[in-house]
Amino acid sequence: MQTVLALDQGTTSSRAILFERSGRPAAQAQVAFPCRYPQPGWVEQDPMAILSSQFQAVAEVMKSGVDPRGIAAIGITNQRETTIVWDRETGKPVCNAIVWQCRRSAGICEALRADRLEEYIREKTGLLLDAYFSATKIRWILDNIPGAREKAEAGRLLFGTVDSWLIWNLTRGQAHVTDYSNASRTMLFDIDRLKWDPFLCGKLGIPMGMLPRVLPSSGRFGRVAGGIPGLEMLEGVPICGVAGDQPAALFGQGCFAPGQVKNTYGTGCFALVNTGGQRVRSEHGLISSVAWGLDGRVEYALEGSVFNAGSVIQWLRDRLGLIRTARECDELAETIPDTDGVYLVPAFTGLGAPYWDMYARGTLIGLTAGTGRAQIARAVLEGIAFQVTDLLGALRADTGLELPELRVDGGASVSDVMMQFQADLLGAPVNRPRFVETTAWGAAGLAGLAAGVWRDRGELAALRVTDRVFSPRMGDIEREVRYKGWKRAVERSMHWAE
Repeated sequence: MQTVLALDQGTTSSRAILFERSGRPAAQAQVAFPCRYPQPGWVEQDPMAILSSQFQAVAEVMKSGVDPRGIAAIGITNQRETTIVWDRETGKPVCNAIVWQCRRSAGICEALRADRLEEYIREKTGLLLDAYFSATKIRWILDNIPGAREKAEAGRLLFGTVDSWLIWNLTRGQAHVTDYSNASRTMLFDIDRLKWDPFLCGKLGIPMGMLPRVLPSSGRFGRVAGGIPGLEMLEGVPICGVAGDQPAALFGQGCFAPGQVKNTYGTGCFALVNTGGQRVRSEHGLISSVAWGLDGRVEYALEGSVFNAGSVIQWLRDRLGLIRTARECDELAETIPDTDGVYLVPAFTGLGAPYWDMYARGTLIGLTAGTGRAQIARAVLEGIAFQVTDLLGALRADTGLELPELRVDGGASVSDVMMQFQADLLGAPVNRPRFVETTAWGAAGLAGLAAGVWRDRGELAALRVTDRVFSPRMGDIEREVRYKGWKRAVERSMHWAE
């Protein structure tokens, strides 16, 4: 039996899932690891913890009776933009990974804006000038870690997003590579010419020798080296697929045709529409990037990003102690029909699309003496759905697309109450697959195509099975009233210091 092993390295945990040719997950494991918040707005992780959690997840899958001789390929998908810089000689990181949510490099963004580089960045990279992306995080490391700039200029340091870090370690330093989708999220990559941009690297003071080689998303990236503890059985298995988590989810949802849309409800929310071979330039706060490189061509996506989604449920549990489990948030929300006018804008690390306000802060408004746990729990779920509605509104405005349905995935998409509210806000069906871990499935699909496990995308699309379709029930007037209340709450969030 041919199988494909997917490594799904996320913001809060690392997964390993072994897929059969039928698309069924034969074995899986998940290992959590911590984030650190050393200052307000700062988010970082230990790169060695990222690595060890991913290797541990793989080792647990391999202990479950898996026949390693049947593994045709490995696919990797990863949290994007998170920035790791390491020493090519020792293999050790020079500091903690700066996570995609981190805002510490906002000042560098302001300096670039003052240098009038905003439009150049948008034209070349498809991105907006923001601390979200990797480029200013690299610059921060070179400027603030003692000795880092000198080592970088001497050719000793390497940069990578998490996919590059995993591959470099899986191959024991034989491959320093990434794929088009991850490269296009660094704010250093020309998405039309498919090359690193020397001008931007120079402006940011980033030696180009630090950057990985960029390859198509489906192809050969290297082979697993021998002698890796716990992974000895994988020696020689080829790494054949790589994509950032959101384009991997777009691929895993079978959104292969231009105009198809998915949203992932994970730590953040990410709505993507496939725009085919055409790069769309947004006029409504969205960003363009490469979805994947496959079959000798690249395809693009238009994307809106929300920084805090599932992480808000964790905040409710771990920081406020209002719930004991994520499921309890749903149970509380289901006890009431609405929030009684309570809105939560979870701008804990600023607001992403379509607002792009690095300085916005979380806001809970509309409280009365009657507000209790249930209203706050429901406001958390509704706040996530409102943010996605903002994204889909911008996608519609940029593309003229009338949304036939929204395909959803990610851990938080298991919430029936939130998916129903999402359908109500959009006035369109929400389609949830039976297997919601489509990010891992997308990475497996890209790898399996390169390894010959599946013939083509049509064969992969036929394997997607719908779990449930949520149809809208809310009337137009109620939808408009609730959405206007949300927009007023967002305004308070963006002007909280005034």
